[in-house]
Amino acid sequence: MSKSDFKTGIIFSAIGKYSNMIINILINAVLARLLTPEEYGIVTIVQVFLVFFDMLADMGFGPAIIQNQTLDDEDTGSIFKFSVIVSFILGLVFALLGQPANNFYDQTVYVPIFIIMGFEIFFYGLMIIPRALLLKRKDFKSVNVLEVVSNILFGIVAIALALLGFSYYSIIIGRLIKVLTMFAFYFSRTKINYRAKLRKEPILKIWAFARNQFMFNFINYFSRNLDNILIGRFMGSSPLAFYNRSYQLSVYPNTILSGVLTPVIQPIMSDYQDQKHVIKDVYLKVIRLLGDIGIAVSVFCFFAAREIILLLSGSQWEASIPVFQILAISIWVQMIASSTGAFYQSANRTDLLLFSGIQSTIFNVIAICYGVYLGTIESVAMMVVISFTINFVINNYLLMYKVFESTYKEVLVALSKPLVMGLIQFLLFFWLPDITSIIFFNLVYKGIIFVIGLLVGVLVTKQFKELKDLVVN
Repeated sequence: MSKSDFKTGIIFSAIGKYSNMIINILINAVLARLLTPEEYGIVTIVQVFLVFFDMLADMGFGPAIIQNQTLDDEDTGSIFKFSVIVSFILGLVFALLGQPANNFYDQTVYVPIFIIMGFEIFFYGLMIIPRALLLKRKDFKSVNVLEVVSNILFGIVAIALALLGFSYYSIIIGRLIKVLTMFAFYFSRTKINYRAKLRKEPILKIWAFARNQFMFNFINYFSRNLDNILIGRFMGSSPLAFYNRSYQLSVYPNTILSGVLTPVIQPIMSDYQDQKHVIKDVYLKVIRLLGDIGIAVSVFCFFAAREIILLLSGSQWEASIPVFQILAISIWVQMIASSTGAFYQSANRTDLLLFSGIQSTIFNVIAICYGVYLGTIESVAMMVVISFTINFVINNYLLMYKVFESTYKEVLVALSKPLVMGLIQFLLFFWLPDITSIIFFNLVYKGIIFVIGLLVGVLVTKQFKELKDLVVN
């Protein structure tokens, strides 16, 4: 594995992810004060369906193209033509689903929204293959710069339209402009051979890998979105908005760290798909790093939930605070779990990735349904945390025993010091009181305590040299 490739990928991925995170926080902070929770809830419901159709448009082809080393320009051109046909059909179907959505959620607003988003589905599907080719070439710079620029464009459009009174359409139209921009860049940058004939042979080359990847994504979709679907149906759009705001904030730490590592792992580690010990060593280093930061961040977000919600969203989102506290418990679990898919892919074990997705979905569906049955968004959040934890244990069992032919002990050893660091954070926050009623200053104070806790934890666990070597090497 080339250290320079890995470092370059992480650097540009970090720049892209951190920039987008800051941009998203600023955009959402403004929009949360311009739009009501009811309007946000309508957008959230649309996004539930949008994510599903985006996943169908991907078909697992993106990771499959990155993994396959035998495809030539004719092959990728043929696959792209197939994606054009699929994307057109999916966009058309999505545009026709507005009235069924109205009937299901007892609303009257979704017909024009779904028509607009049908175009988004079409162009999102067209950019899957070009983006995968850029990642395969390890052109992380182009991918991340584009995502930052397109996100800024989305923010400008969405905020401008919200100020002009476009309500939820401000976000809908902003998303469409963003996807159009990304497609135009990806297509021009990769210069796909669009004259290539549509043939089944290139598709068959990647189908085994893509099929398992797609089935995992398909199953994982319901695992990750059933809560939004059921809350929107049985509790209403406002409770859905409060829950979704808490959930989205809880995944920001994941974006900060594991979101930087994960896009780089498969393009680099796919070169070592027959050397499982190399992949295992990298995995253990990754979960050590994610654990060190993630467990401490979970504790911080739990104790600073009020300040984070009110500062980023405003007082009208106060109902999100207890939900965010509950979800914060699982932040470190999600950070580690989100990186595992890339290691299944790198080891060519998308069959186990599919299996892990099936068992994960079973637990998540049971947990979410029971949480909705209990009748509050807090109960849904608690059941989701329990399900995430169970799936974390099973997922690491599959990786260590079935993929790496090792033992669970190595995972426990890798997480032992991060757990000690988390305990130190907990004790600091538990015993230190708030010093002011001013939200901003209280958050700064807690942020300082968090940094002190990290430094103390690194010293107590004697990890300074280890973490330095891990980051440098």
